[in-house]
Amino acid sequence: MIEDIIKELGFELPEAPKPLAAYIPALRVNNLVFTAGQLPTVKGELKFKGKLGAELNEDEGRHAAEICALNCLSVIKSAAGGLDKIEQVVKVTVFVNSAAGFTGQPKVANGASELLAKIFGENGKHVRSAVGVNELPLNAPVEIEMIVKIN
Repeated sequence: MIEDIIKELGFELPEAPKPLAAYIPALRVNNLVFTAGQLPTVKGELKFKGKLGAELNEDEGRHAAEICALNCLSVIKSAAGGLDKIEQVVKVTVFVNSAAGFTGQPKVANGASELLAKIFGENGKHVRSAVGVNELPLNAPVEIEMIVKIN
């Protein structure tokens, strides 16, 4: 089971984070589940705050991206009826709150991508965008949205 793999890797699947505004956390359309952007929150609190390349370094950004990916999986679990229904991680979009001159967005995004590959193996390999942005909600360092195919 996917949740057992997550535990074996030393992580915990959190409860699905509550939306911060007027949207739903995940939406199933046929055999695809789309998530809203997920922040690195743990039990409702931001684990990290600030810009990469200023207040935070790449390792902290990678860890924030792992938390965001787990939050994405949490909302996917609700929409899909379980993580074992995930057939393929299709697309991951990573927004990185970046200080001027910071160009390590792909390395930060690898935190999420590498975790997904460890959890799902070949089915965790996905297409991805890693985008530097000027600001994110609540001064979060990373925000991730995901699309998965379910069976």
